[in-house]
Amino acid sequence: MINPTESLAFSMHANPGVYAVLVGSGVSRAAKIPTGWEITLDLIEKLAALRGEKCDDDPARWYRRTFKKQADYSDLLDALCGTPTERQQLLRGYIEPNVDDRAEGAKRPTAAHRALAMLTAKGSIRVILTTNFDRLIETALEDAGVTPTVLSTPHEVKGALPLVHTRCCVVKLHGDYLDPRIRNTQAELDSYPTELNRLLDRVFDEFGLVVCGWSATWDGALRKALQRASSHRFTTYWAVHGEVEEEARRLIEHRAAESVSIKGADEFFSTVQQHVESLQEFAQPHPLSTETAVASLKRYLAERRHRIRLSDLVDRVVETTSDGAFAGNPARGDDNAVKAR
Repeated sequence: MINPTESLAFSMHANPGVYAVLVGSGVSRAAKIPTGWEITLDLIEKLAALRGEKCDDDPARWYRRTFKKQADYSDLLDALCGTPTERQQLLRGYIEPNVDDRAEGAKRPTAAHRALAMLTAKGSIRVILTTNFDRLIETALEDAGVTPTVLSTPHEVKGALPLVHTRCCVVKLHGDYLDPRIRNTQAELDSYPTELNRLLDRVFDEFGLVVCGWSATWDGALRKALQRASSHRFTTYWAVHGEVEEEARRLIEHRAAESVSIKGADEFFSTVQQHVESLQEFAQPHPLSTETAVASLKRYLAERRHRIRLSDLVDRVVETTSDGAFAGNPARGDDNAVKAR
């Protein structure tokens, strides 16, 4: 049976730039940037410490017992910080690397971010939607030689070039952590500005979609945008890690999406990238001109992940140079034989 990751790679290869990617906090989790729920639990522990109390390894239970309601990310931020600017300043500590993070290589682009960047650099992806405040996607893209158009405010969305004229567009649906206008309370997440809704309507109508690391639980406006999209010109692939939340299950059914069971975002996007690269190379003409063979050899020797391709290249060189076209007697000055050597 052909697995969904292989189908996605074939479709990306056949339709370059047609797929948009929607990533949530799960994609940045491997970089040790906490999810909204992890931030909630950490804030509860700090709140309990201020009161001289302990959470006994269950901050949510302490919060429920103390405040007679369930712990909620947006409610807690709203209660602790009266303005968007204060919320922004509070979140900076969870996103920007400190000395220990830098020593560990944490809060840097992961394999998933790097694979997305390489797929974009090769033209397979044009639009990346993210609910994350961090800048890991932008950093990975710039490292791959791609300068993205970043849209994080209604004004930027309104003045942006049409997507078809943009090499790469990163839409930060909830804003950037350095901008105090970030959206993180429930009221802010339940409705989007008109400009952003129009952009999402176009993306969800005109592009295929790959969803990864997004639970769909908290983001009402984004769920509504997906539900509004009635036409499905290209397949939606929904990467699933663990149990699927009810809101995500409904959207998967609505989009008639292909569920892809994954071990993690790093493995998923790296596999897709490798599959697409393999298809791109397979479609190339025979690589054994001298210049192309040397260039391929240098590229394959640089990274261990190319060792299979290196072996294939060597096999093809041996096969080609064993052909009669290269036969001759060097002692008689046969040009082909000299070149083959």
